[in-house]
Parts: sequence; C-alpha cells; structure tokens
Amino acid sequence: MSIVPVKGQDVQGAEVAWFAPLCSDDFRHLGVPDGDLRSNWANTSRIVERADELGYRNILCPSSYQVGQDTLTFAAAVAHKTQRMNLLAAIRCGEVHPAMLARTVATLAPSLDGRLTRNVSSSDCPGQQEDSAYRYRRSWEVVEILKQAWTQDEINYDGEIYKLKGLSTDPVRPYQTNGGPLLYFGGYSPDALALCGAHCDTYLMWPEPKDMLAQRMRDVHAQAEKYGRVLDYGLRVHMIVRDTEAEAREYARELVSQLDDEKGREIRLRALDAKSLGVSLQSANRDRADDDGFIEPHLWTGVGRARSGCGAALVGSVDQVLSEIEAYQKMGIRAFIFSGYPHLQECEIFGTKVLPQLKTVSLAQEYGRVPAQTPPTPLGTGVRK
Repeated sequence: MSIVPVKGQDVQGAEVAWFAPLCSDDFRHLGVPDGDLRSNWANTSRIVERADELGYRNILCPSSYQVGQDTLTFAAAVAHKTQRMNLLAAIRCGEVHPAMLARTVATLAPSLDGRLTRNVSSSDCPGQQEDSAYRYRRSWEVVEILKQAWTQDEINYDGEIYKLKGLSTDPVRPYQTNGGPLLYFGGYSPDALALCGAHCDTYLMWPEPKDMLAQRMRDVHAQAEKYGRVLDYGLRVHMIVRDTEAEAREYARELVSQLDDEKGREIRLRALDAKSLGVSLQSANRDRADDDGFIEPHLWTGVGRARSGCGAALVGSVDQVLSEIEAYQKMGIRAFIFSGYPHLQECEIFGTKVLPQLKTVSLAQEYGRVPAQTPPTPLGTGVRK
C-alpha cells in the first residue's frame, strides 16, 4: 500500500531514468577534475546515447550556470541520437519569456516524436538573489501560462509578473497530446509544495531516510488534495552497485579518497540552488550519518561532500539495490532518476546488472501524452496558418 494515493497506482513498473552531466559534474574521484570527463558534447552526448541503448526510459538534462552546456540547446542537438527514451529537460522559470518558452517546447518536441518532459526549477537566475516567495510566484505564473498555451486557443493572463492578452496559441501548439509535456517539480519550502500540489505531474525528491520521504509525500499530497489532484512521486539518487556489498562500499570509499573538504565546499557553492532549503536538508543528512557516511544501511551521504542538490547514493550488491528500489516502489514512488561517478561507467554497470531485472515504463506514454502519429497542429498535419 502506497504512503499516499498516486496517479500511477495501476502502472505496472517504474520510470527509470539516468542523468546527463551538463554542469561540470562528472568525476572519477570527487573533487578532482578529469579532462576526459568534461561537460562537453563528446562526453554528455555519449552518455545520452548509451542510456537510450541500454533501455532507460528518461534522462535528466539539468540547468545551471556552470562550465558546461545549455539545456535546451543540448536537448535539440542530442534528440536525433535517441530512439525510445524521453528527455527530461530542466527549465529555470524567469530565464525565458513564458510564451517564447512554450514556442521552444513546440519546436523541440517534434524532433523527439513527443518524447519530451520538463523539469521545472525555481532557483535564482545567474547573478541574482531573489526572495523565495517571488521566485515561486514567478514559476506559478510561468506554468499557468504554459498550460494555457498547451490547452487553449488564446493566452490571456493577468498576473503579478506577467500580463498577456489575446495571444494566439497557434505558434506554440504542443506536439504532446492530453495537456502537453509532463511536468516534474521538486522543492521543499511551503511555496514550493503549494506550486507542486497545484501544477506538477511528478513530485521529485532528493534522498533522505524513508520515514522522511514518506512525510514529504504526505505534505505534497495534502497540497494536491486542495485542487482535487493526485500526483506521482519520484526519487533522484546516485547509484553505486557492484556484485557484492563489500565491493560497492570499497568503491564508495575510493570515490572520495582524494577529496579535499574545501574543494568540496567550493563545488557545492557553484550551484544556483546552493543556499536553498532542499540543499540544507541534504547537508543535514551528512550531519546525522554514521562514521562511514550512511544514514540507512544502503544510503550513503559521501556524494554530498562535493555536490549541491542530490547528495546521497544507494550503495550495495545487485540484490540489495533491487530490494531498495522495490521498497521505494511500495511507498508509491513511480519515477527514479539515477546517476553515478563517472556517469558513463555507472550508467553501463546499472544498465547491465540491475535495469534488465526491472519492469520499466514511460509515464508520458502511460498517460497518453506521446502521440502515436504526427498530431494535427500547425507544424504537424493540421491546417497551415
């Protein structure tokens, strides 16, 4: 029985995703830059292509202001390298005018035959520090404008930040059916939970002990109930899986064996969300961990010493990791975004040892968002306008 009602209650399987390190986040040893693991086209496109070949159903393309690649530009370039997998492209609300953002989505989705999903971020824009309530108000308005673009003939919006009147939606008709791309959100503040409850399709969580994850789910569900909505839930967590637990733990120790704490702090502070509530909660995980960095028998916080955001990894044998994933699924978690260091190596290890033993689905396809044929839009088979 799931912790709370979930939209995908009857979905047989889970959406298993990998991660494209677009933001200077690929290492053999955490905190030690390796020239072969840059966030450049050669490295990141190879990871996306391999994830698609191995059968992952989604891949997160993050957004940040670090040495690396722009999310939407990368997504457009890499689309032709995928055949089956969705691209979960992050958008930071406020960076692009919402109507033009809708146009970008309408441009990008056909190159993926509709296999485009969106991760909505409300963190600070580069070089700015804005009040949290304002940032989430802006995100609320951006998402509501996007939803008008995807479901109505005109955009008419009178918000505190954006005011649009009589704007035809012909230039932004979505390739996806039944409401446009699925929206994946995260966030921990009251404003974040309210936004997620009102508008997200899948609420993404960072790793914490299971009792804390369960409470997050209850809190978000309480917000969703106010709008008569039921959500799906996802978990973003790193992965270290080997044939035995001893091998996995040894790899975890090796991963941080050359990490200087000051260098780790520098890396954490580069991120635009470095001072967010969610990041502070990941830091608290490290404070409560045992001497080896574990807060649960297989949940290790060492990754967070040199990473903002998602700061823990599942560490164990194949059977142990499968048992952990099964436990999360029983809680009601239907989407997973995994990653590991270095990303291509760990993508292949998980993709060959664990992924074949999981029943996987695409939530966008389960909910009829990906059309079986070109849709009747102005850029598709509809009347040209």
